[in-house]
Amino acid sequence: MAKRIYGSTPKQDGFRMPGEFEPQEHIFMIWPERPDNWRQGAKPAQKAFTEVAIAIAKHTPVTMLVNNSQYANCRARLPEHIRVVEMSSDDSWCRDCGPTFVINDKGEIRGVDWIFNAWGGLVDGLYFPWANDDAMAQKICDLQGIDSYRTDADSCPAGLDFILEGGSIHVDGEGTLITTEMCLLNPDAGRNVPNLDKEQIEMMLKEYLNLEKIIWIKDGIDPYETNGHIDDVACYIRPGEVACIWTEDPNHPFYEAAQAAYKTLSEATDAKGRKLKVYKMCMTKEPCYLKDAWSIDTATGAIPREEGEISIASYMNFLITNDAIILPQYGDENDALAVQQAQEMFPGYVIEPVMTTEVAYGGGNIHCITQQQPKV
Repeated sequence: MAKRIYGSTPKQDGFRMPGEFEPQEHIFMIWPERPDNWRQGAKPAQKAFTEVAIAIAKHTPVTMLVNNSQYANCRARLPEHIRVVEMSSDDSWCRDCGPTFVINDKGEIRGVDWIFNAWGGLVDGLYFPWANDDAMAQKICDLQGIDSYRTDADSCPAGLDFILEGGSIHVDGEGTLITTEMCLLNPDAGRNVPNLDKEQIEMMLKEYLNLEKIIWIKDGIDPYETNGHIDDVACYIRPGEVACIWTEDPNHPFYEAAQAAYKTLSEATDAKGRKLKVYKMCMTKEPCYLKDAWSIDTATGAIPREEGEISIASYMNFLITNDAIILPQYGDENDALAVQQAQEMFPGYVIEPVMTTEVAYGGGNIHCITQQQPKV
Protein backbone atom coordinates (compact mmCIF):
# COMPACT_ATOMS: atom_id res chain seq x y z
CA MET A 1 0.00 0.00 0.00
CA ALA A 2 1.38 3.40 -0.97
CA LYS A 3 2.17 5.77 1.90
CA ARG A 4 3.24 9.35 2.53
CA ILE A 5 6.86 9.97 3.57
CA TYR A 6 7.31 12.59 6.30
CA GLY A 7 10.38 14.40 7.59
CA SER A 8 12.72 13.46 4.75
CA THR A 9 13.47 14.29 1.10
CA PRO A 10 14.45 12.27 -1.96
CA LYS A 11 18.02 13.60 -1.76
CA GLN A 12 18.35 12.55 1.87
CA ASP A 13 16.99 9.11 0.96
CA GLY A 14 19.19 8.62 -2.11
CA PHE A 15 16.55 9.16 -4.81
CA ARG A 16 16.97 11.29 -7.95
CA MET A 17 14.80 12.44 -10.83
CA PRO A 18 16.02 10.66 -13.97
CA GLY A 19 16.30 12.40 -17.32
CA GLU A 20 13.34 12.01 -19.64
CA PHE A 21 15.64 10.14 -22.05
CA GLU A 22 16.12 7.32 -19.51
CA PRO A 23 13.98 4.16 -19.79
CA GLN A 24 10.28 4.53 -19.00
CA GLU A 25 7.69 2.13 -17.63
CA HIS A 26 4.49 4.09 -18.25
CA ILE A 27 2.95 7.34 -19.49
CA PHE A 28 -0.04 9.01 -17.82
CA MET A 29 -2.49 11.39 -19.49
CA ILE A 30 -5.77 13.07 -18.43
CA TRP A 31 -8.78 13.18 -20.76
CA PRO A 32 -9.84 16.73 -21.78
CA GLU A 33 -13.42 17.88 -21.29
CA ARG A 34 -13.43 21.32 -19.67
CA PRO A 35 -15.75 23.43 -21.87
CA ASP A 36 -14.41 26.77 -20.63
CA ASN A 37 -10.91 25.87 -21.86
CA TRP A 38 -11.37 23.59 -24.87
CA ARG A 39 -13.28 24.75 -27.93
CA GLN A 40 -16.28 22.94 -29.42
CA GLY A 41 -17.04 20.97 -26.28
CA ALA A 42 -13.49 19.55 -26.22
CA LYS A 43 -14.27 17.10 -29.04
CA PRO A 44 -11.40 18.28 -31.30
CA ALA A 45 -9.07 18.15 -28.29
CA GLN A 46 -10.23 14.63 -27.45
CA LYS A 47 -9.33 13.56 -31.00
CA ALA A 48 -5.85 15.06 -30.60
CA PHE A 49 -5.33 13.43 -27.19
CA THR A 50 -6.40 10.11 -28.68
CA GLU A 51 -3.85 10.42 -31.48
CA VAL A 52 -1.10 11.36 -29.03
CA ALA A 53 -1.95 8.38 -26.79
CA ILE A 54 -1.94 5.97 -29.73
CA ALA A 55 1.45 7.26 -30.89
CA ILE A 56 2.95 6.89 -27.41
CA ALA A 57 1.46 3.43 -26.89
CA LYS A 58 3.52 2.07 -29.80
CA HIS A 59 6.54 2.51 -27.53
CA THR A 60 5.36 2.82 -23.90
CA PRO A 61 2.18 1.69 -22.08
CA VAL A 62 -0.35 4.49 -21.58
CA THR A 63 -2.98 5.12 -18.91
CA MET A 64 -5.69 7.70 -19.58
CA LEU A 65 -7.30 9.17 -16.45
CA VAL A 66 -10.85 10.41 -16.92
CA ASN A 67 -13.72 11.93 -14.98
CA ASN A 68 -16.83 9.81 -14.42
CA SER A 69 -18.90 11.92 -16.83
CA GLN A 70 -16.56 11.12 -19.74
CA TYR A 71 -15.52 7.55 -18.90
CA ALA A 72 -17.77 5.81 -21.43
CA ASN A 73 -16.84 8.22 -24.22
CA CYS A 74 -13.12 7.97 -23.47
CA ARG A 75 -13.15 4.19 -23.25
CA ALA A 76 -14.98 3.92 -26.56
CA ARG A 77 -12.60 6.28 -28.37
CA LEU A 78 -9.33 4.71 -27.20
CA PRO A 79 -8.05 1.31 -28.37
CA GLU A 80 -8.21 -1.55 -25.90
CA HIS A 81 -4.47 -1.65 -25.22
CA ILE A 82 -4.62 1.82 -23.63
CA ARG A 83 -5.71 1.56 -19.99
CA VAL A 84 -8.55 3.90 -18.95
CA VAL A 85 -9.01 4.68 -15.24
CA GLU A 86 -11.75 6.82 -13.70
CA MET A 87 -10.13 9.59 -11.64
CA SER A 88 -11.48 13.05 -10.78
CA SER A 89 -9.62 16.03 -12.26
CA ASP A 90 -10.21 19.72 -12.96
CA ASP A 91 -8.45 19.82 -16.34
CA SER A 92 -6.03 17.72 -18.35
CA TRP A 93 -2.41 18.82 -17.78
CA CYS A 94 -0.81 15.72 -16.30
CA ARG A 95 2.71 17.10 -16.57
CA ASP A 96 1.84 19.88 -14.15
CA CYS A 97 -0.46 18.21 -11.63
CA GLY A 98 0.83 14.64 -11.82
CA PRO A 99 3.71 13.29 -9.71
CA THR A 100 7.37 13.71 -10.55
CA PHE A 101 8.91 10.29 -10.08
CA VAL A 102 12.31 9.71 -8.48
CA ILE A 103 14.38 6.52 -8.44
CA ASN A 104 17.42 5.10 -6.65
CA ASP A 105 20.19 2.64 -7.46
CA LYS A 106 18.40 -0.18 -5.62
CA GLY A 107 15.58 -0.39 -8.17
CA GLU A 108 13.09 1.56 -6.03
CA ILE A 109 10.76 4.35 -7.12
CA ARG A 110 8.93 7.11 -5.26
CA GLY A 111 6.81 10.10 -6.28
CA VAL A 112 7.08 13.81 -5.52
CA ASP A 113 3.67 15.39 -4.99
CA TRP A 114 4.18 19.12 -5.53
CA ILE A 115 1.55 21.54 -4.28
CA PHE A 116 -0.47 22.56 -7.36
CA ASN A 117 -2.53 25.76 -7.53
CA ALA A 118 -3.53 26.06 -11.20
CA TRP A 119 -0.52 28.18 -12.22
CA GLY A 120 -0.90 30.91 -9.64
CA GLY A 121 -3.82 30.30 -7.31
CA LEU A 122 -6.10 33.24 -6.59
CA VAL A 123 -3.39 35.67 -7.74
CA ASP A 124 -2.68 34.51 -11.29
CA GLY A 125 -4.31 31.08 -11.62
CA LEU A 126 -6.25 29.91 -14.65
CA TYR A 127 -9.21 28.35 -12.87
CA PHE A 128 -10.80 27.75 -9.50
CA PRO A 129 -11.26 25.34 -7.80
CA TRP A 130 -8.21 23.13 -8.43
CA ALA A 131 -8.47 20.67 -5.53
CA ASN A 132 -9.01 17.65 -7.79
CA ASP A 133 -5.87 18.46 -9.76
CA ASP A 134 -3.86 19.03 -6.59
CA ALA A 135 -4.87 15.52 -5.46
CA MET A 136 -3.94 13.92 -8.80
CA ALA A 137 -0.30 13.19 -7.95
CA GLN A 138 -1.19 11.24 -4.80
CA LYS A 139 -3.94 9.36 -6.63
CA ILE A 140 -1.56 8.29 -9.40
CA CYS A 141 0.99 7.15 -6.82
CA ASP A 142 -1.74 5.21 -5.00
CA LEU A 143 -2.86 3.64 -8.29
CA GLN A 144 0.70 2.44 -8.93
CA GLY A 145 1.45 1.49 -5.32
CA ILE A 146 4.25 4.06 -5.07
CA ASP A 147 5.18 5.95 -1.87
CA SER A 148 5.32 9.73 -2.20
CA TYR A 149 6.73 12.93 -0.71
CA ARG A 150 4.40 15.94 -0.36
CA THR A 151 6.03 19.37 -0.58
CA ASP A 152 4.00 20.98 2.17
CA ALA A 153 5.02 22.36 5.55
CA ASP A 154 3.71 19.29 7.39
CA SER A 155 5.85 16.87 5.38
CA CYS A 156 8.94 18.90 4.47
CA PRO A 157 11.89 18.84 6.92
CA ALA A 158 12.37 22.57 6.30
CA GLY A 159 8.73 23.27 7.20
CA LEU A 160 8.02 24.98 3.86
CA ASP A 161 5.09 24.90 1.44
CA PHE A 162 6.43 24.61 -2.10
CA ILE A 163 4.38 24.99 -5.29
CA LEU A 164 5.64 23.61 -8.60
CA GLU A 165 4.43 22.31 -11.96
CA GLY A 166 6.30 19.58 -13.82
CA GLY A 167 6.41 21.62 -17.02
CA SER A 168 8.60 24.21 -15.32
CA ILE A 169 11.60 21.87 -14.94
CA HIS A 170 13.90 19.69 -17.05
CA VAL A 171 16.76 17.62 -15.59
CA ASP A 172 19.72 15.67 -16.93
CA GLY A 173 19.46 12.95 -14.27
CA GLU A 174 23.03 13.76 -13.19
CA GLY A 175 22.48 16.71 -10.89
CA THR A 176 21.53 19.60 -13.21
CA LEU A 177 18.16 21.30 -13.76
CA ILE A 178 17.05 23.93 -16.28
CA THR A 179 14.20 26.29 -15.48
CA THR A 180 13.09 29.90 -16.03
CA GLU A 181 13.17 32.93 -13.80
CA MET A 182 9.90 34.09 -15.39
CA CYS A 183 8.08 31.18 -13.75
CA LEU A 184 9.86 30.23 -10.54
CA LEU A 185 11.11 33.66 -9.45
CA ASN A 186 8.15 35.76 -10.57
CA PRO A 187 6.83 37.82 -7.60
CA ASP A 188 3.49 38.36 -9.35
CA ALA A 189 2.79 34.76 -10.37
CA GLY A 190 1.12 33.52 -7.17
CA ARG A 191 3.42 30.59 -6.41
CA ASN A 192 6.33 30.73 -3.95
CA VAL A 193 7.69 34.27 -4.26
CA PRO A 194 7.66 36.42 -2.10
CA ASN A 195 7.15 33.82 0.65
CA LEU A 196 10.35 32.06 -0.44
CA ASP A 197 13.52 33.63 -1.84
CA LYS A 198 15.72 32.27 -4.64
CA GLU A 199 18.01 30.46 -2.21
CA GLN A 200 15.07 28.63 -0.59
CA ILE A 201 13.58 27.74 -3.98
CA GLU A 202 16.90 26.31 -5.13
CA MET A 203 17.18 24.38 -1.85
CA MET A 204 13.74 22.79 -2.34
CA LEU A 205 14.50 21.84 -5.95
CA LYS A 206 17.84 20.33 -4.95
CA GLU A 207 16.33 18.35 -2.06
CA TYR A 208 13.33 16.95 -3.92
CA LEU A 209 15.06 16.20 -7.24
CA ASN A 210 18.59 15.46 -5.96
CA LEU A 211 20.38 18.29 -7.76
CA GLU A 212 23.71 20.08 -7.49
CA LYS A 213 23.21 22.89 -10.01
CA ILE A 214 20.36 24.94 -11.48
CA ILE A 215 20.66 26.77 -14.80
CA TRP A 216 18.34 29.78 -14.88
CA ILE A 217 17.00 30.93 -18.25
CA LYS A 218 15.50 34.38 -17.88
CA ASP A 219 12.23 34.13 -19.83
CA GLY A 220 9.87 31.57 -21.25
CA ILE A 221 7.51 32.24 -24.16
CA ASP A 222 4.19 31.80 -22.35
CA PRO A 223 4.02 34.61 -19.77
CA TYR A 224 0.23 34.64 -19.40
CA GLU A 225 -0.82 31.04 -18.76
CA THR A 226 2.15 29.06 -17.38
CA ASN A 227 4.29 32.13 -16.63
CA GLY A 228 6.98 30.81 -18.94
CA HIS A 229 7.41 27.05 -18.51
CA ILE A 230 10.76 25.67 -19.64
CA ASP A 231 9.20 22.83 -21.67
CA ASP A 232 8.27 25.30 -24.43
CA VAL A 233 11.84 26.61 -24.56
CA ALA A 234 14.51 23.98 -23.89
CA CYS A 235 15.08 20.43 -22.69
CA TYR A 236 17.80 17.90 -22.02
CA ILE A 237 18.12 15.34 -24.79
CA ARG A 238 20.97 13.48 -23.08
CA PRO A 239 23.54 14.36 -20.39
CA GLY A 240 25.54 17.40 -21.45
CA GLU A 241 23.30 18.09 -24.46
CA VAL A 242 20.21 20.28 -24.71
CA ALA A 243 17.76 21.44 -27.36
CA CYS A 244 16.64 25.06 -27.48
CA ILE A 245 14.09 27.00 -29.52
CA TRP A 246 15.57 29.14 -32.27
CA THR A 247 14.53 31.69 -34.86
CA GLU A 248 16.55 34.19 -36.87
CA ASP A 249 13.47 36.23 -37.75
CA PRO A 250 13.58 39.44 -35.66
CA ASN A 251 9.84 39.91 -36.30
CA HIS A 252 8.94 36.57 -34.73
CA PRO A 253 7.12 37.13 -31.40
CA PHE A 254 9.54 34.77 -29.62
CA TYR A 255 12.75 36.02 -31.24
CA GLU A 256 14.22 37.76 -28.18
CA ALA A 257 13.36 34.95 -25.77
CA ALA A 258 14.80 32.32 -28.13
CA GLN A 259 18.04 34.22 -28.71
CA ALA A 260 18.50 34.88 -24.99
CA ALA A 261 17.79 31.26 -23.99
CA TYR A 262 20.24 29.95 -26.59
CA LYS A 263 22.95 32.35 -25.37
CA THR A 264 22.43 31.34 -21.73
CA LEU A 265 22.63 27.63 -22.50
CA SER A 266 25.62 28.03 -24.83
CA GLU A 267 27.56 29.69 -22.02
CA ALA A 268 26.45 27.30 -19.27
CA THR A 269 28.16 24.35 -17.66
CA ASP A 270 26.40 21.53 -15.82
CA ALA A 271 26.92 19.99 -12.39
CA LYS A 272 29.77 17.87 -13.74
CA GLY A 273 31.52 20.89 -15.25
CA ARG A 274 30.64 20.04 -18.85
CA LYS A 275 30.00 22.87 -21.29
CA LEU A 276 26.61 22.18 -22.83
CA LYS A 277 26.19 21.19 -26.47
CA VAL A 278 23.13 23.10 -27.69
CA TYR A 279 20.93 22.02 -30.61
CA LYS A 280 18.56 24.42 -32.35
CA MET A 281 14.86 23.60 -32.73
CA CYS A 282 12.92 25.81 -35.13
CA MET A 283 9.79 27.76 -34.29
CA THR A 284 6.64 27.75 -36.41
CA LYS A 285 6.92 30.04 -39.42
CA GLU A 286 3.61 31.67 -38.54
CA PRO A 287 2.26 32.22 -35.01
CA CYS A 288 -0.73 30.14 -33.97
CA TYR A 289 -3.90 32.04 -33.10
CA LEU A 290 -6.99 30.71 -31.35
CA LYS A 291 -9.98 30.10 -33.62
CA ASP A 292 -13.69 29.69 -32.78
CA ALA A 293 -13.38 31.21 -29.33
CA TRP A 294 -17.16 31.65 -29.43
CA SER A 295 -17.48 27.89 -28.87
CA ILE A 296 -15.59 28.03 -25.54
CA ASP A 297 -17.82 28.46 -22.49
CA THR A 298 -17.48 31.46 -20.24
CA ALA A 299 -17.45 30.41 -16.59
CA THR A 300 -16.91 31.99 -13.20
CA GLY A 301 -13.39 31.30 -11.97
CA ALA A 302 -11.87 30.74 -15.43
CA ILE A 303 -10.10 33.27 -17.64
CA PRO A 304 -12.23 34.09 -20.72
CA ARG A 305 -10.77 33.00 -24.07
CA GLU A 306 -10.66 35.51 -26.91
CA GLU A 307 -10.70 35.04 -30.67
CA GLY A 308 -7.25 35.50 -32.18
CA GLU A 309 -5.29 35.29 -28.92
CA ILE A 310 -1.87 33.78 -29.47
CA SER A 311 -1.52 30.07 -28.73
CA ILE A 312 1.91 28.77 -27.81
CA ALA A 313 2.78 26.42 -30.66
CA SER A 314 6.28 25.17 -29.77
CA TYR A 315 7.90 22.17 -31.42
CA MET A 316 10.04 21.94 -28.27
CA ASN A 317 7.02 20.71 -26.32
CA PHE A 318 7.68 17.11 -27.36
CA LEU A 319 7.82 13.93 -25.27
CA ILE A 320 10.85 11.67 -25.14
CA THR A 321 9.62 8.14 -24.41
CA ASN A 322 11.92 5.13 -24.71
CA ASP A 323 12.89 4.84 -28.40
CA ALA A 324 10.53 7.54 -29.71
CA ILE A 325 9.95 11.28 -29.87
CA ILE A 326 6.27 12.29 -29.90
CA LEU A 327 6.51 15.58 -31.77
CA PRO A 328 3.90 18.35 -32.18
CA GLN A 329 2.82 19.42 -35.66
CA TYR A 330 0.69 22.43 -36.56
CA GLY A 331 0.15 22.40 -40.30
CA ASP A 332 2.89 25.02 -40.49
CA GLU A 333 5.57 25.47 -43.15
CA ASN A 334 8.23 24.41 -40.61
CA ASP A 335 6.59 21.12 -39.57
CA ALA A 336 8.88 19.02 -41.80
CA LEU A 337 11.96 20.93 -40.62
CA ALA A 338 11.05 20.21 -37.00
CA VAL A 339 10.83 16.48 -37.81
CA GLN A 340 14.22 16.63 -39.52
CA GLN A 341 15.82 18.48 -36.61
CA ALA A 342 14.34 16.06 -34.08
CA GLN A 343 15.75 13.13 -36.04
CA GLU A 344 19.20 14.76 -36.07
CA MET A 345 19.03 15.28 -32.31
CA PHE A 346 17.84 11.72 -31.68
CA PRO A 347 19.54 9.35 -34.14
CA GLY A 348 18.07 5.87 -33.86
CA TYR A 349 14.79 7.11 -32.39
CA VAL A 350 11.42 6.88 -34.12
CA ILE A 351 9.94 10.35 -34.70
CA GLU A 352 6.16 10.24 -34.25
CA PRO A 353 4.68 13.51 -35.60
CA VAL A 354 1.16 14.23 -34.29
CA MET A 355 -1.08 17.15 -35.28
CA THR A 356 -1.71 18.97 -32.01
CA THR A 357 -2.95 22.45 -32.87
CA GLU A 358 -6.03 21.74 -30.76
CA VAL A 359 -3.82 21.12 -27.72
CA ALA A 360 -2.03 24.42 -28.35
CA TYR A 361 -5.43 26.15 -28.43
CA GLY A 362 -6.00 24.83 -24.90
CA GLY A 363 -2.72 26.22 -23.59
CA GLY A 364 -0.01 23.58 -23.98
CA ASN A 365 1.16 20.60 -25.98
CA ILE A 366 2.39 17.02 -25.91
CA HIS A 367 4.85 17.41 -23.05
CA CYS A 368 2.24 19.30 -21.02
CA ILE A 369 -0.39 16.56 -21.31
CA THR A 370 1.88 13.62 -20.44
CA GLN A 371 3.82 12.45 -17.38
CA GLN A 372 6.29 9.57 -17.42
CA GLN A 373 6.90 6.91 -14.82
CA PRO A 374 10.54 5.83 -15.19
CA LYS A 375 11.57 2.20 -15.34
CA VAL A 376 13.53 0.85 -12.39
